[in-house]
Parts: sequence; C-alpha cells; structure tokens
Amino acid sequence: MIDKPDDRSWPVLFAAFAVSLAASLAVLFVGEVMGQVPCNLCWFQRAFMFPLAIILAIAAFRSDAAVWIYAVPLAVAGWLVAGFHTLLHAGIIPEAIEPCGVGPSCSSADMTILGGLPLPALSLLAFTAIIACLLLARRRSTS
Repeated sequence: MIDKPDDRSWPVLFAAFAVSLAASLAVLFVGEVMGQVPCNLCWFQRAFMFPLAIILAIAAFRSDAAVWIYAVPLAVAGWLVAGFHTLLHAGIIPEAIEPCGVGPSCSSADMTILGGLPLPALSLLAFTAIIACLLLARRRSTS
C-alpha cells in the first residue's frame, strides 16, 4: 500500500534535495572544471552524496517523507566519513592515513571557500543539513 503524499513534508524534502544537488554539482565543478583530483576520503563522501541527490529528488517530487528510512543511513555514513576527514584536516586526529596523497590536496588554500572553510567541513555541513531536513520531514509526516 502506498502512503498518501504529505504536502507538509515537501518543503524540507526539497531543501534536502537542493543541498544534495548543490553539493554534488559543486564537487563535479571542482573535479571536472577546476581539474582538482579528489583524495580517497573525498571519493567516499561523493559515493554517499551522489545517490542522495537522486533519491531525494524522487522523494521531493512524490512528497514521500518515508524516504528517511533509507536516506538517513546513507547520509549518516557520509557524515561519518566527512567528520573523520574534517578532524584529520583540523589536526585533531593524527594523520595515520594520508587522505590527500597524490595530486592536489583538499586541504590546500585553493580548496577552501567562504573565507577559508575547507571542503571536508562543507561536506560535513551538507550531510548535517540533509539529516536534519529528513528528520524534520519525518516529524512533519507523523504529526
């Protein structure tokens, strides 16, 4: 049985989709237009963000707040990778692995935005926003 679409959840589902789409397009711009090769941890974050853009587009189109069941675990996995990468970048976690080995480093000055905010922190922020939107959509659909 398909649940009736809930129009109260549509704005936050669309916001989650917009964040995932913006993040996906931004990393494609950095990689394809700017020619910056992503590090291993950046690749893992992309692997979690790209499918979210597609899943959340469908969910927003359908006003399907039940998307949180499968989208939140995907976003949390990306959040964990982005959090680890951010802590490595900040020097809080000792660099036992070298996330930015060959090619340009994602921690270099040209890989920051908005006055020095590094890309791993932006990824963490994007995953956080997506998770918050999905949990809000869930709450709106159940109340």
